[in-house]
Amino acid sequence: MKRLVLAGLGALAIVAAAGSANAADLPRRAAPAPAPVYKAPPYQAYNWTGFYAGINGGYGWGNSNVSGFPGTGDFDVNGGMVGGTLGYNWQTGPVVFGLETDLDWSGMKGSAACGAFSCETKNTWLGTTRGRIGYAWDRFMPYITGGLAYGNLKASSLLGSTSDTRVGWTVGAGAEFALTGNWTAKLEYLYADLGDFDCGGACTLTPPANVDFHTNIVRAGLNYRF
Repeated sequence: MKRLVLAGLGALAIVAAAGSANAADLPRRAAPAPAPVYKAPPYQAYNWTGFYAGINGGYGWGNSNVSGFPGTGDFDVNGGMVGGTLGYNWQTGPVVFGLETDLDWSGMKGSAACGAFSCETKNTWLGTTRGRIGYAWDRFMPYITGGLAYGNLKASSLLGSTSDTRVGWTVGAGAEFALTGNWTAKLEYLYADLGDFDCGGACTLTPPANVDFHTNIVRAGLNYRF
């Protein structure tokens, strides 16, 4: 009996030793891979390069002068304006170069006494073709601008009326803001001088008589970039 017990214990020891050896030979389970580290996409600054078109509207005020007849002089002109805009920008670094043209209906007008008569100067339309230089802080771009101004001037009195298309100059400054998508908005100031022209018998019984026109303009615009 004692021999059987010893034999059984010996068999169990052999089986246990064999199991431990087999367990040691099993491959260890690999550790789970670390979670990927999230990297935000690189920041993309706003790019102002490209064509754009839009609308603009605002208000102009200035003065006109009818000379050459006793009792005439400077008088105020003012009125609203609205129209369309076309342009193109080139951006190099933060500097933005651009060309812009616009054409607006204008309601600017004013009148004064011309001796026994009343003289009126009216600007019926006004356009500009300008260069722009801006400095972009991402979606905000202040700029300066200058170039040609052109428009129709009409002088009239009880003696009649005459009109002429004048070409002058303009300078100004503004700021443009990138909105959502391809839309931008701007606010600008322009000073425009259309020079003068001879209104002849429409202003005085004794020609010549000259009419000049210059104005300050504040307007806002909404553009779509293509």
